[in-house]
This record gives sequence, C-alpha cells and structure tokens, in this order.
Amino acid sequence: MDEPAEIGRRVARMRAERGLTQRALAEPSYTAAYISTLEAGKVRPSEAALRFLAERLGTSYEELATGRPARLATELRLALTDAQRTLATGDAVEAAARYGQLLADAERLGLAAEQAEALLGLGDCALESGELGAATGHFEAAERLLAGEPLPRRARAVRGRAVAHLLAGELRYACYLLESAIDELDASGLADPEALVLLYAAVIGPYIDMGAHARAARAAEIALALAPRVDDPALLAGMHRQVARTFLAAGRTADADASLAKAQAIYRQLRLRTDLAHCHWMRGYVQAQNGDLASAEAELRTARDMLAARRAALYTAQVEVELADVLRRLGRGEEAAELLAGLLELGDSHGAVHAGGAHRLLGLMAEERGETECAEQHYVQALALLERSGASGDLADLCRLLGDLLRRTGRTEAALDAYRTGLGHRAAPGTTTLGPAPAAPPAVLGGGRARPDRAARPDRAD
Repeated sequence: MDEPAEIGRRVARMRAERGLTQRALAEPSYTAAYISTLEAGKVRPSEAALRFLAERLGTSYEELATGRPARLATELRLALTDAQRTLATGDAVEAAARYGQLLADAERLGLAAEQAEALLGLGDCALESGELGAATGHFEAAERLLAGEPLPRRARAVRGRAVAHLLAGELRYACYLLESAIDELDASGLADPEALVLLYAAVIGPYIDMGAHARAARAAEIALALAPRVDDPALLAGMHRQVARTFLAAGRTADADASLAKAQAIYRQLRLRTDLAHCHWMRGYVQAQNGDLASAEAELRTARDMLAARRAALYTAQVEVELADVLRRLGRGEEAAELLAGLLELGDSHGAVHAGGAHRLLGLMAEERGETECAEQHYVQALALLERSGASGDLADLCRLLGDLLRRTGRTEAALDAYRTGLGHRAAPGTTTLGPAPAAPPAVLGGGRARPDRAARPDRAD
C-alpha cells in the first residue's frame, strides 16, 4: 500500500473525474469529514475502507492502494503461465528468456508473488540446462520472497534447491532439505499431494546414491500413488489460458485470475513428468535387483525417454548408468559400452556420480573379458570421481571390487588397503545411516490404503 498522501491524492483525483462530492463518495458507510481527512493524507485508510471506496469509484482495491491497475498484474500472471507452458513442453532456453523479462517486470511493479514465480521458473530452467550455481541462486531468492508463506507454497523452491545440491554431489544436504520438508508437511497437517510428489520424487536420487535402497523404493511408491491423473492436461490447461484471455479482454480480472490459477496448476502437473520419470527409474532399479531384467529395461527406457524429451541431461545420465548395467547383465555388452561412452564426459563436480558409475561398469565388463589391467584403471578412475561426491555406498562397493581384483592378481597388501578404505566409507558416521525416514502421509490421494507409519520404518538407510 502506498503512503497516505499518495492514496489521498489518488482518491481525490478519481472522485473529481467521476463528478462525485465527498459526501456522495462517503455515504452510507463513512462521513464527508473522513473523506476530506483521507484526501488530505492525514489518515491511513484501512483495507475495508479502501475496498468500499474502490467499489464506489468503480476501480479495484489494488489500483486504489498501489496505483497499479489490476489488469497489469493479471496480464503479468498470464505471461508467466505462457512461460510455464513453454517450459512444460521442453524448451528451457526460450522459457528462461521469457522468465527473465517477466522477473524484471514483476520487480518494477513491486509484485512479490509474481517475482517468486518467475524465480522458480528460472531455477527450473537452470536445472534443466545444468547451470547449478544459477539454479541455487534463483531458488534461494524465491524462498526469501516466500518466507512467510505455508510450506506447500514453498515446496517447489525447497525441492529445486535440494536437486541443485544433489546434482552438485552434496547428497546428504539434499536429503536433509527434502526430508525436513516432508516431515514439516506431515507435522503441520499441510500434506498437500502435489508438494509431497515433488519432495518424495526428488529424494529418490540421493537415497539411491547413498545406498538407501529400501527408502528410495518407498519414496517412489508413495510418489506414484499420489501422482495426479489428468486426461490430456495440456489441452485442458490451454483451454483455461484462452478463457483467461477472454475474461481479461472483458475487464473481468477476477475471473481471469481464477482461470489462470487452474492453468498453472495443470502446468505444474506437467512439470511433474521429470519427477515421475525418477519413479519409473526407481521401479526399474528395483526390478533389476529382483532379477526381472526385461521389465527393468522397459521401465528404465521409459524413464530415459521422458527425461531426454525434456533435455534433462544430468537426470538422463543418472538413468543411463542403471540401464547400462541391465544391458550388461543381459549379455548385451556392446550396447552397454556405447551407452556408457557418453557418460565418461561428465567428470565434473555435478556429474561425478554418474561418470564414476560409468567407469565402475566398464571395469566390471573389462573383468568379465579377462582384461584386468583395463578393469583396474576404470576402478581407480571411478574411485577418484566418487570421492568428490560423498556417494558412500557406491564408494564402499567400488573398494570391494578393486580389492577383489588386487587380491586375485596377488597384490594382497594393496587389496587390504582398498578393503579398509571401503569399510571406512561404509562405517563413517552420518553417511549411509540417515536416521528415521520421513513419516509417510496417512493415506494416498483419493482415499487409498494407509501408508506405514514411522514406527514400521527401518532406521538404517540401506
């Protein structure tokens, strides 16, 4: 709300434009003396008073309080919805350019909620393109703007920041952010299904990389059970956008805002495709562990195709490591090697886990061919990459593989050193034992069966 003097001048100008006296504007709820005092800037009007005067003057509360026509804010929200549609259909570069302009517009107009929405969009775009530093900055800025909002409103920012830390190799911190948010949702009674899908799906990756396989499978099960089911959501969202344009042209800004809210909700559901791809990946991983390799391949290819369609290169790499392992176990080594070749280029900080996984698999394949020197080279390279990421479960397994190889080639002391290193990673406090898992929601969306409570969950991450 502007200062009283500015509001008073605005009321006086609008009253004069409409040919109203102070008494005519004031009645029946207020007095002419009150209007005179208000117009002189000597009193700060209440929200109730401004809403009454806005109705009498034929304008909006927002325009009277801030000087901004309500139409401007609605047009900005419409443009944000268009940018959201662009990102939902997979063009992150175009969406980022649009979000950047809209952020500047929202800042100029002083619209905090719209600023937060633009920052969230920029963060999602940065995640898709692998710009992790920029993504973290955008999500943190959005969280600051939304600090006073309920957690479901902040869930996208929390999830985005956690995913950025995950892709940067900071696995435990990613788990901490996501598990804390899930527990806060449950404790506060704000178990919003969409927020829970976002958070549970996002925590699958760090769980797997830290060896918390049972917990990852449970998170995937809950996320899939809560996932929204919309028939042709893109068509429905487009319909709401067009209806909003019609309302806006007719001056019905409140109706336009309502239609935009529906469109935005659907586009958020479309954005869940990335998260649901993680769930298909997790399902494939579990099937592979159970020996159902054909089903595992189908699920992992589904996940990879969903992610590749969104140009989510880092997420796609995460799935391709698992798919390559399944192909290896199916005896299709050439296909696996071809798939892994591209992953070896991800040896920077945020791709270290996946590049390390690729070297590990190539080492296994070399061992199967009897090429022990080549296998050792791959294991050593994998070890160097994984040590940067904190992926303790993978490190322990890799040290075992390297130790077995060294022992078979007669280098007993070197093998013992590798085993000790692996035990150190497995036993280090706070690496694979994460403490109690987040409490599951009491029931799945739509009244499904109840989930197990915390008491039934294992404390061990693996």
